[in-house]
Amino acid sequence: MTSAAITAVQTGYASIMVPLNLGEGAEDRVRLAASLARDFGSRLIGIAAEELVLPYMGDGMSGVDATLIEDARRTATENLAKAETIFHRAADPLNDIDWRCAIDTPRHFIANQARAADIVVMARQASNDPVQKNMGLSPGDLVMDVGRPVIVVPPRITHLAARHIVIAWKDTREARRAVWDALPLLRRAETVTVLAIGADAPDQGAQDVGNYLALHGITSRTVLRTDSIKHTSDELIDFALETGSDLIVAGAYGHSRMQEWFFGGVTRDLLEGAPVCCLMSH
Repeated sequence: MTSAAITAVQTGYASIMVPLNLGEGAEDRVRLAASLARDFGSRLIGIAAEELVLPYMGDGMSGVDATLIEDARRTATENLAKAETIFHRAADPLNDIDWRCAIDTPRHFIANQARAADIVVMARQASNDPVQKNMGLSPGDLVMDVGRPVIVVPPRITHLAARHIVIAWKDTREARRAVWDALPLLRRAETVTVLAIGADAPDQGAQDVGNYLALHGITSRTVLRTDSIKHTSDELIDFALETGSDLIVAGAYGHSRMQEWFFGGVTRDLLEGAPVCCLMSH
């Protein structure tokens, strides 16, 4: 990679992907992704997939009637067309846009197509959030599958200024990856805080992270919370709210049992209830 290409990677996002569904607030996510695309001069990729939903025919049935399959295919095609309409309406007046869709498993299709994007913007899907319907997918699954940073957006947020950013620092591969992935946003922020929480916070190398950011032209401060009596995720979220931060940068930690991901405590809590956007990397 040339030095010019490396500089481009570090200073911006050339391509931003936003998955679509027909759930409540779909336009909000597109508007947020479109605002980032305008800020960075990025291509905006809208994407959606829907599986064929076939009626249960009972045990022992050798197949499904061709008419039922065609009806299911027609319904999926119509739903994908509705999603495309939402995307174009909310992305307007951006010119550099791309639409991708398929009759496929959303998780599989979007994870594969994420090769075309630098970063993915998608809805939080906590237990109390609006249901995203059959084109929706779990942001936790996507974070672990795509090999790209994912910005997880709570309901009713249509813009991400990222003027004040908190880095949830833990000396792990995932946190280092998240800091690198967030560099374009960190560079544009007014304040950046590297926050380490827990009795071992002084041993996590948070000041090294601050020095690393300085080499990238980013001014930051380091905060160590060694005596907090709160759960780590509560301390992190409360700190973000107290400082007026609208973005938390964090590594995503989990492991898979077959096709389902089981997440560590802080990752799970951020996916379930963070009131601000979270940039998460695995």
